Amino acid sequence: MNSPNREPALLAGLDAFTDLVGRSIAWLVVVMMLVQFIIVVMRYVIGIHSIVLQESVMYMHAMVFMLGAAWTLREEGHVRVDIFYRRLSARGRAWIDLAGTLFLLIPVVLFIAISSLGYVSSSWSILERSPDGGIPGVFLLKSLILVMMALMLIQGVAQVMRQVMIIRHRMPNQTPDHEELL
Repeated sequence: MNSPNREPALLAGLDAFTDLVGRSIAWLVVVMMLVQFIIVVMRYVIGIHSIVLQESVMYMHAMVFMLGAAWTLREEGHVRVDIFYRRLSARGRAWIDLAGTLFLLIPVVLFIAISSLGYVSSSWSILERSPDGGIPGVFLLKSLILVMMALMLIQGVAQVMRQVMIIRHRMPNQTPDHEELL
C-alpha cells in the first residue's frame, strides 16, 4: 500500500513521460528561432528565399504547440479563469480538477481524436505533400493531431489519478507557485 505523500509508480511514470516529451520539445523553440533568423538573413541580406525553410518553421511551431500541450497541462500552465478556485482547499480544487478532466478534457480529447482519424488517414493514403513544393510530409504534420490527443489522454489519466489521491488524502496539493492568491 502506498504511504501518504508518495506517488504510485504508474503516476510517476506517466508524469515522467510527459516531462520528457515536454522538456525535449521545448528545445525545438531554440531551433525554430535559429531557423527563422537564417530565413531572414537569407531573404533580406543574400536575396534567397526557401519555401522548405519557411515551412519548417511552421512545422516546428505546430510541434511545439501540439506536443507541448500535455506538458503545459501537467505544469498547470493553461489559463484558468476562476476567482473561486484559488480560494478552495486542496480537496476542493482536486474535485474541480477531477470533474474538469472527466467531463471536459477526456471527452473533448476523444472527440477530436475520433473525428480526426479520417482527416489524418486520407492524408496518409495519398502521402500528402506541400502544394508549394516545400516539405513533402504534410501527412506527418497532420498526424500530430492524433499524437497530441494521445499525449493529452495520457496526461488526463495522470491528472485523474493525482486528483483522486488528493481527494483521498494520499497526496498533498500545493497551490502552484505562479498563482497569485488574493
